[in-house]
Amino acid sequence: MLRTTLAGLRMHKARLVTTALAIALGVMFVTGTLVFGDTLEEGYSTKMMGAADDFAAVAVPAADEDVPADPEAPAPTLPADALEKVRDLPEVAAAGGTTRGDAPLLDKDGRSVGTMPTVGMSVGPDTRFQPTEGSLPEGPGEVALATTSAGATGYGVGDTVTVLDAEGERNEFTVSGLIDFGVDGELAYRGVVAFDEDTAREMTGAEGYSEIDATAAEGATDAEVVSAIEGVTGSDADVETGASYGEQLAENAGGDTQVLTVGLMLFALISVFVAAIVIYNTFAILVAQRQREMALLRCVGSARGQVFRSVLTEALVVGLVASAAGVAVGVGAGWAGFAFGGEALGADTSQPLVVRALPVAIGMTVGTVMALGAALLPAWRATRVPPLAALRTSATAQGLEKGIGWVRITVGAVLFLISGGIVSVATTSGGVGATGMVLTTVAGLICFVGVVVLSPLLVRAVVAAVSPLMRRIGVASMLAADNSRRSPKRAATAMIALTVGATLITGYAVVNASLKTTMDEMLAEQFPADYLVSAPMDERDAVIPQSSVDELKESDALGTVIEQRRTYTESDEASGDLPVSTYIGGTLGEDLKNDAVSGSLADMGPGKVAVSKGYAGDREAGDMLPVDTETGEKEYEIAAVLEDGGVLWGATLAPKDFEKAFPGVDGTSDMLVNGAEGASAQQVRDAVYDAVADAPKVGVDSMAEMKAQFDDVLNIAFLAIAAMLGLAIIIAVFGIANTMALSVLERTRESAMLRALGLARGQLRRMLSIEAVVLCLIGAGVGILLGIVFGWAAGTAAMPSMVFTLPVAQIAVFIGVAVAAGLLASVLPGRQAAGASITGALASE
Repeated sequence: MLRTTLAGLRMHKARLVTTALAIALGVMFVTGTLVFGDTLEEGYSTKMMGAADDFAAVAVPAADEDVPADPEAPAPTLPADALEKVRDLPEVAAAGGTTRGDAPLLDKDGRSVGTMPTVGMSVGPDTRFQPTEGSLPEGPGEVALATTSAGATGYGVGDTVTVLDAEGERNEFTVSGLIDFGVDGELAYRGVVAFDEDTAREMTGAEGYSEIDATAAEGATDAEVVSAIEGVTGSDADVETGASYGEQLAENAGGDTQVLTVGLMLFALISVFVAAIVIYNTFAILVAQRQREMALLRCVGSARGQVFRSVLTEALVVGLVASAAGVAVGVGAGWAGFAFGGEALGADTSQPLVVRALPVAIGMTVGTVMALGAALLPAWRATRVPPLAALRTSATAQGLEKGIGWVRITVGAVLFLISGGIVSVATTSGGVGATGMVLTTVAGLICFVGVVVLSPLLVRAVVAAVSPLMRRIGVASMLAADNSRRSPKRAATAMIALTVGATLITGYAVVNASLKTTMDEMLAEQFPADYLVSAPMDERDAVIPQSSVDELKESDALGTVIEQRRTYTESDEASGDLPVSTYIGGTLGEDLKNDAVSGSLADMGPGKVAVSKGYAGDREAGDMLPVDTETGEKEYEIAAVLEDGGVLWGATLAPKDFEKAFPGVDGTSDMLVNGAEGASAQQVRDAVYDAVADAPKVGVDSMAEMKAQFDDVLNIAFLAIAAMLGLAIIIAVFGIANTMALSVLERTRESAMLRALGLARGQLRRMLSIEAVVLCLIGAGVGILLGIVFGWAAGTAAMPSMVFTLPVAQIAVFIGVAVAAGLLASVLPGRQAAGASITGALASE
């Protein structure tokens, strides 16, 4: 029986090519993801530990985990004399310390880089930060930049840069080198300007050390160095061996790697699911087409168990061979992903490829189990073929259309109702958040099972609806409609793979478009102006220079200019101080808006206050809010309690009330600036930047630029995810092509009869093309509909305030892709059918 099975595989190898490709693609994604994740994690470890592992010990300021961190408090440091004490230890051969403070780097336009001041840090030959390009700074005229800072500004080795010192004075330096600071979150966000130690203290005003790195003297162990340093630093420092400190850094970075790997694995599982559908479809049709062969085996003495095992053996062989190919290609894909994406993710790309046994074993197991699992039901059906079927003149594809009736309709309807109920719960206030997302996912899976159950009926209904039109187009389309209606179950099985991909891509497109619209509206509410000019963020009470304020007000290119004055006072409700603001030159509720929880901004006036929800406590509109002013506590009637996160946060008073309550506050903390009517965008931008040219630490944010940056992030994310999901579409195309090819083989005699009756080769090819396009359109249509519904549900569950947006243009592209997929899937089957010999085909039965 084994020889017979292997001989059958050799005979039908062409029919199993697309099945093998589907398995290989799914396995490739799984193995490639795991190899990529392992290599990326090892790259992080090499990068993070490579620096720390060179030192016997690393000492950092001790942190009290029981005391909540105060973001406004200065960072803890080691005492200024700690480094000399460490250097004097007999166990230490050499030691270096780093200091940290604020040292704003100016870009080529003379503006401070980023919204937070750049970190000023001291580096030296005895510290763990070494240059990846150029050299460390030597003397007061040189600096080294973080690679992230260099990338953001365009500076390179040899360029001249301007850095502000602790007094805000400009200082020029030559860039001596670039340093990669790894995946440290704060340093990556703020950027780094590195000096020698004396220059760093002069520029930042920092005292003490943020880290001390020590190497061991000859004969001293790392543990002895750690113990000795602990003896001189006491409770001021947490001291670890360099290896232990590096492992901790690598572990923190590895957490991000695991999140990324899990995300990629979700897409891999989608590809595996689609591949399983293709495999099941292939074996179901192959078994149906080989009924006479199975019956003949039964006639010559094969038992049901032998027939069952023969089909599973075919699946096992195909699964093993395709899985091995998928693993090999997956290793290459993992290497390519790390080579091209590792540097962008902050890993050391010189790290060699990591191929462990587990990814290979998982890939082989997934592919083989997937093939065997998909073949179980077809194998069982093969055992039900009666021996007398071998005596029939035709026994191809019998039994695929059984089971389309009221039971199927009832089961599908019940599943849809359950899914709809879960979606209803998930999108209400009780299901918002993580629970809502889980419920939406469960509802989607249940709904998809319902679609699988009802898909033959959907195919039959859709084809019946369009048949009158197809019959008018021509003979080829008429025959295509008849073929689709005659085998709706097989057609439905083929289209399901495409439906999965279309659902996921459409759903994400809906979420993406809705998120863009929602964020645009939120930005418009939070920044109701063309530009937001902000006081330096390194001091809470900092203000915009009055000269800049006056110039902005007097510029002909600018129209509405709204000043914000802000101070902080004690609060009995919030965990921190209560910010109290007023706006001069703008009307609350018109120029400045916020969604109200209770009350209305239109009721604002003297003696009243608008307060954000987080600072209102249990108070509502009409209640009194006590405010600790410069002249004592005063109470104001709450006109509106506002949602948190808008432009109006904390407490907002009328200008006259604010002036009476805080007469000592006269500086401007923020300005909302709109261009004058008729002024071009460039004129407005020049007016704003000219006004703050002498105040480089003043922040300037453009709403248009923020929106463009946000849109760019979403577009990149969409393209990346669409590319991953595109693999599922590719597998689905293989599945449809496989179905068409098997259908052509099944209908060889029928096609020959049509040709004998006068159907031209071109008409036969068009018939198969139209049939494939109809299948793809039905699958894509169902997927698009499900994607819209569950994209809305997922977005609403994650963000209740989401503004639903239908991405019409992207959906039109998906439909075009479906048509192209159908045409592509029909090319080879159509050519095969048209090229077959008429007399040979008629004589074969």
